[in-house]
Amino acid sequence: MINRYYLSGAIIALLAINSISTSASEVLYKKNCASCHAESRIGAMGPALLPDSLARLDKKLADDVILNGRVATRMPAFKEALNAQEIASIIEFIYQAPEVMPSLTDADIMASRKDLGDRSLDSNSPKFDADPWNLFLVVETGDHHVTLLDGDKFEPITRFKSHFALHGGPKFTQDGRFVYFASRDGWVSKYDIYNMQYVAEIRTGINTRNVAVSDNGEYVAVANYWPRTLVILDGKDLSLIKTIPVASLEGKSSRLSAVYHARQRKSFVVALKDVPELWEVPYGPAIKNPPKKSNQQGSKNNTKNLFTPIHINTGVVLDDFFFSSDYTKVIGATRPLGSGTKGDIKNGLVIDLDLKRKIAELDLPGMPHLGSGIIWNHKGRQVLATPNFRSAEISVIDMKSWETIKRIKTEGPGFFMRSHENTSYAWSDVFFGPNKDKVHIIDKQTLEIVKTLQPEPGKTAAHLEFTKDGRYTLMSIMEDDGAIIVYDAETFEEVKRIPMKRPVGKYNIYNKTHLSAGTSH
Repeated sequence: MINRYYLSGAIIALLAINSISTSASEVLYKKNCASCHAESRIGAMGPALLPDSLARLDKKLADDVILNGRVATRMPAFKEALNAQEIASIIEFIYQAPEVMPSLTDADIMASRKDLGDRSLDSNSPKFDADPWNLFLVVETGDHHVTLLDGDKFEPITRFKSHFALHGGPKFTQDGRFVYFASRDGWVSKYDIYNMQYVAEIRTGINTRNVAVSDNGEYVAVANYWPRTLVILDGKDLSLIKTIPVASLEGKSSRLSAVYHARQRKSFVVALKDVPELWEVPYGPAIKNPPKKSNQQGSKNNTKNLFTPIHINTGVVLDDFFFSSDYTKVIGATRPLGSGTKGDIKNGLVIDLDLKRKIAELDLPGMPHLGSGIIWNHKGRQVLATPNFRSAEISVIDMKSWETIKRIKTEGPGFFMRSHENTSYAWSDVFFGPNKDKVHIIDKQTLEIVKTLQPEPGKTAAHLEFTKDGRYTLMSIMEDDGAIIVYDAETFEEVKRIPMKRPVGKYNIYNKTHLSAGTSH
C-alpha cells in the first residue's frame, strides 16, 4: 500500500529540487539506478530512463514506481533506501535530456560486425549423438551462458558464453540448424547448433527488444528501443541490409515493443511502443489485400517495396502480441499505466492483418502477457489462454466470438503458460507475489486446475516448455543456484533435476520451428 504522506512529501520535494545539485542527483542515480538502467540512462536490464522514453509516464507515477517498485517487472521498491527529496532529485534528473544523446550509425553497426568460428570445421550433420529436433537451448542469466540440452537424455551437450542479458528468446531457422540471440545492449549473434560454434555477431542497437528470423534464415529483423530503429540483417553473415527509422504516419518517433515473424505472410510484424500503430514489413510476396496509398508507404507489394512498412492504426499502443494459428490476426495487449489512451480498460484487441484494422476488443482487465498466450481446441472451438500480470487469473477466450468464456482463478499473477498438442493439460506459473514458487496444471477441457506444484519452496518456478512429443515438461527454478526440473507431463511426477544458473528460459527446437500451438514463436 502506498504511504500517502510519504508520497506527498516526495512531490512537494520536487519544488525544492534546487537544494540538490545536478551532480548530486547524478550521484544518486549512479548509486541506485545505473546497475539496471546504465550510467548513460540508455537501459540495460531495465529500460532506458530518458525523456522520450518516459513520455508516457508522468512524474507523479514515476515517484510511485521508485517508491513502491513496479508490478510485473524486476523494479524494486526504494522506500526504505531513499527519502522523499532523494527520490524527487532522481526524478528530476532522469526527465532531463543529456547534453549528447548516444548514437549508433550505420557505419558503427557495420564496423561492429565480426566473423566468428572456424568455418573449415563446418559440417552439415550434427557433431553430437542426439536427436537434433529434440534439443533445448537454455538461457542462463546467472553467469550469461547458454546450455544445449539433449531433450531425450536430459543431459547437457555443450555450454557456451553469451552476451550480457539475452532478451526476447532465441530464434531458429526452420531447418533447426542455426539460432539467433539478441542482448539487451544490442548485440545480435548467430550460432551454428550442429557445429556448436558462433558464426557471426553484430551490434545493431544500444537498447534492443528482440529479434525475428525468416524461415530460411535469409533475413533477421531487430527491434530497438534506442536508437528508434528496425534493423534488417542478412541472416547468412549478419551484414547490414537496411536501417528503418521508426515513426508513425504523422512522423512521431517511437520505440518498438516487439517484432515477430509471420511465416505464411512472409513478413515481419512490429508493434510500436509510443504511438498507436502496428507495422507489417514484407520480405516476400505473400501479403494479401495491400491497403490503399493513404494507409501505407507504397501501395504495391513487389520487390521495390520489400522492407517498406505497412502502417496499421490500432487506436491504442500495443505492449506485446501474438498471432492466430493462421497468422491472419494479431492479438495485442495494452499496458494501462500511462498508455496515453482514454477509456483503455479492456487491455486487449484483435487486428485483422488482411483488413488492416481492429475487429474486436478483448475483456482482459488484468493486463495480459499475450506474448505467452497459447491456443487449443476446447469443445469444438479454438480458444486462447493467457496469464495476467495484474490479477490472479488466467483468461480463456473464444477465438471466433472473442468473448471471455472462463476466468481461471490462480494463486497469483502469472507470466508464462505452455502446453502441447499431445497433452491434455496446460501449465502456468504464478510468477508474481508470495506464491512465485508454485505452478498450476489445468485440464484443457474442464478448464479447472487439477494440480498445483511447489517444487522448491521460496524459489521462483517459471517458464514451462515441452519436449517435441509432449511427454515431458521442463520447468525453470529461476535462481542463481537454480535448476531445470523435468516432469512427466501426464503423471506430474518429477523425473530429473539439472543444476543451472538462473535459467530464465528454455526453448525446444522442434516446437519452435514447427509452430506448436502450445508455445510462443
